[in-house]
Amino acid sequence: MNIAQIAGKLRGQVAIFSGKLSAGLPKVMRRFVAEALYGIAARGSVRLSEIARALDEGVQLKKTIDRISARLAYPGLRRHLTEAVITDASSRIGWETLLIIDLSDIVKQYAEKMQYLAQVYDGSKGELASGYWTCDVVAAEVGEANIIPLYHELYSTVAPDFESENIEILKAMEAVSQAIGKRGIYLMDRGGDRGKLYYPLLDQKKRFLIRLVGDRHLIHRGRKVLANELARGCPLPYADRIVKEDKGEEKVYMIDYGFRRVRLPGRKEQLYLVVVKGFGIEPMMLLTNVPMHKKRKVLWWAVEAYLTRWRVEETIRFLKQSYQLEDIRVLTYERLRNLAALVLGVAYFTAVHLGLRTKLEILAGYALRAAKRIFGIPDFRYYALADGIKNIFARSGKGFTSGNIKDPPIEQLFLFA
Repeated sequence: MNIAQIAGKLRGQVAIFSGKLSAGLPKVMRRFVAEALYGIAARGSVRLSEIARALDEGVQLKKTIDRISARLAYPGLRRHLTEAVITDASSRIGWETLLIIDLSDIVKQYAEKMQYLAQVYDGSKGELASGYWTCDVVAAEVGEANIIPLYHELYSTVAPDFESENIEILKAMEAVSQAIGKRGIYLMDRGGDRGKLYYPLLDQKKRFLIRLVGDRHLIHRGRKVLANELARGCPLPYADRIVKEDKGEEKVYMIDYGFRRVRLPGRKEQLYLVVVKGFGIEPMMLLTNVPMHKKRKVLWWAVEAYLTRWRVEETIRFLKQSYQLEDIRVLTYERLRNLAALVLGVAYFTAVHLGLRTKLEILAGYALRAAKRIFGIPDFRYYALADGIKNIFARSGKGFTSGNIKDPPIEQLFLFA
C-alpha cells in the first residue's frame, strides 16, 4: 500500500471518528470538528494558520483562518467533545483501571493579549511564568503499555468562573464518573494529598490511591500519628527489584514494602498506608481505600499501580509536544479551551482509535516507518505514531474534504474488517 492509499485510509478514519465525536452538534460544527481534527493531526500544530494550510481549500489563507476562528468560539464545544471522548472510552474502563489525574501547565512567557493569562510554574526553568493550567485524566491498566487520554481541560486561575484547584480536580472526576460509574481507581501524586479531595472521594465511595506528602496525621491503633513516623516503623516483609528506563538508560532500584491499617482523623472508613523504601532517602507512602492484605501479590499491585504514574508524565508531554500545545495563539478564553478539547480528541484518535484496533496495526506500522526522526523512534511510541501520521499527510499532498459526516454504524469503525 503506497503513501497516497494510506493517507486516504487515514482521512476516512478521521471522518468516521469525528462523526462519533461531533454527533448531536449542528452540521456546520460537525464539519468544523472533522477539519480541525485533521488539521491538528496533519500539521502537528494547534496554530490556526497551520490547520488552515492542512485543509488547502484553494482560497485565501486568511479566509480559512477566519472561518476556523469563528467556529472555535462555539459555546459548549469543549464539553461536548470531552463527554464524547469519555463515553467512547467508557467500555474500555474496568474495575481496576487506573484513572490517573495530573495537573500540568502551558507556559506563554511572552504573551500579553491572551485572555485571563495567569501565573504558572515553569518546571523547565524553575521559575514563575505566564500561562494556563491543565487538568488531565489518563486511564491505564497496571503493568500494561496502553494509555487512554480521557480528559484535558485548560483553565486559568484568574478567570471569572474559576473557584479553586480542588474544584477543577473534582470536576474532572465527576465528568469521568458520570460515564463509568464506580469503575476505576483514582490515582494522584503528592498534589492530591488534600482533605478537600479525600472527603468527597470517601463520601462518594470512589476508590483511590494517593501519594502522601508525609506531614499528614493518621489514626493507627487509636493513636493520632504523623504519616512519616508510621512509615519509618512499618514492617516491610516483601522485597523486589525495579528497573526504570529513563532516556535510554536503565536504573535499578531494590525496594522493600509493607502496609499499616489506618484511618483519617474524624473519619470511620478503613484505609491502608502502603510504605515503600528504596526510591530515595525517605520512604514513599501511598494512602488507599482499596483493601490491602499480608500477601505479596496484593501489596505489589499497589506499588505497581503507583509506578504506572510515571508513564503519565510521558502522556502529558505527548499532548504538549506532538501538537505544539505551548504554541497555542488564539486570544480568547473560550477558543483556548475549545482548542485544548480538540487536542484531546486528536490524542485519543492517535492513542486509542488507531492504536487499540488490531485491524489498524498495518496502518500504524506504515506510520511508524514514515516518521522521520534524527534520533530514532523514542520509547514512547505515540510520539512516533503522531509524527508518522503528520508525515503521511504531508507526503500525500492533498487537503481534506469532510463531506457529509454521519453517525457510523459500529462495524464501520474497523478499517480493514
